[in-house]
Amino acid sequence: MNPYASWTLAQEARALQTRLERVRPFALLEPMVPAAALLPRAQSAIEQHLVEGRRELRRRLRSFRQWLQGDGRAATDAEGQRRFTFLRLRFNAVLTQFDLFNDVITQRSEHDIGVWLSGLDVVSADALALRGGYYEVPPVICYLDRGVGAAIRRARTRLPGGGSNPVAIIRVPRERMVGAGIASSLIHEVGHQAAALLDLVESLRPVLLAMQKTRTGVARAWQYYERCISEIVADFFSIARVGIASTMGLLGVVSLPRPFVFRINLDDPHPVPWIRVQLSCAMGNALYPHPQWQRIAALWESFYPLDGLDAQRREFLAQIQATMPGFVGLLVNHRPAALRGRSLSEALDASERQPARLASLFRNWSRTPTQMYQAAPSLVFAVLGQARADGQLTPEDESVLVAKLLTHWALRSTLDTSFACATARLKPPRAQATWLRQEHSVTFH
Repeated sequence: MNPYASWTLAQEARALQTRLERVRPFALLEPMVPAAALLPRAQSAIEQHLVEGRRELRRRLRSFRQWLQGDGRAATDAEGQRRFTFLRLRFNAVLTQFDLFNDVITQRSEHDIGVWLSGLDVVSADALALRGGYYEVPPVICYLDRGVGAAIRRARTRLPGGGSNPVAIIRVPRERMVGAGIASSLIHEVGHQAAALLDLVESLRPVLLAMQKTRTGVARAWQYYERCISEIVADFFSIARVGIASTMGLLGVVSLPRPFVFRINLDDPHPVPWIRVQLSCAMGNALYPHPQWQRIAALWESFYPLDGLDAQRREFLAQIQATMPGFVGLLVNHRPAALRGRSLSEALDASERQPARLASLFRNWSRTPTQMYQAAPSLVFAVLGQARADGQLTPEDESVLVAKLLTHWALRSTLDTSFACATARLKPPRAQATWLRQEHSVTFH
């Protein structure tokens, strides 16, 4: 290799090394109150992943510089440039992953928002955890972004530039903060992670393929269910965890101009909005039989009547409606291998979210608000969503209440972790728990 070319590439490699050393752990970069911080398990998983990426890159830089001083002398300038180019691409991939997590963590320094995001982390973890130990729950972290829809980058999936994502990252719409409607978007994305851990989509697809072959007269409808099964399963999970709060939140997301509500796009895994709401109501009624589901379905049809649609779309929607009861029954009673013989409705403890029970809990909590602290966060959102649907909770009171609850959950998780680290106990002392309830009481207005 030309000595000047070798020297130039060595200088560039050293420059990469210098910039790499400027990338420091988030614990040394991001200022935030303790209650807004990531839980230690999530923080450790992210830092460890990035440390390993930087360590690998340092090794590659060192190896490249050694190659320049040894075998590289006999190589061509083009070969040296080729090796350096791939090295720089790897460097940029490491920085891309750093920026991915940086965008998520930076919001934790925002006043109120940071603490609320920490509270949403707690809600997500609670919704994802199922009694029965069917899977190991990965760390979950949340952040806000523009738009009306949420999204997830699932744990254990490939990151840009390579490597497995150490945590689940959920993007939630900023316009949903703060109200019970956030639960619909949030738990839907949690449902995607749960479906992946249980391998639900792959276990359902053979069943849906069989239905296409045996139900030839309505095969198109079963093909559509198969096409959208990943999103339908996530909606099902959301309804099972937070009840009618899921469907009411969905109404807010898909209330679009009429052409979009009836747009049939077979390349989109999301069901047509008009169908999606009807499916949500059908799944809700199968899990929690109650007249409220038919009332919401009728309301949706009054917002978007079928009048004026072309014959082809009307026929397609008619097929979907005709097969919907059978499809929902199949979904509710599906028993994937991961659940060890239990059905989806059984594994998700659907019996605990019946409307009458949720309404009763709301009445009890209205009289004794401190009882809400002992309840699971996902159950709390189900109760608040039912209260909103029943007209027992105003949007104004709901917003204040949810903000207080998110703050409480964030603070409680921080203190629980601190006491666990200090005393090797899982719960804080009774006196500490009492102080927490007194300092951050939740009240109804």
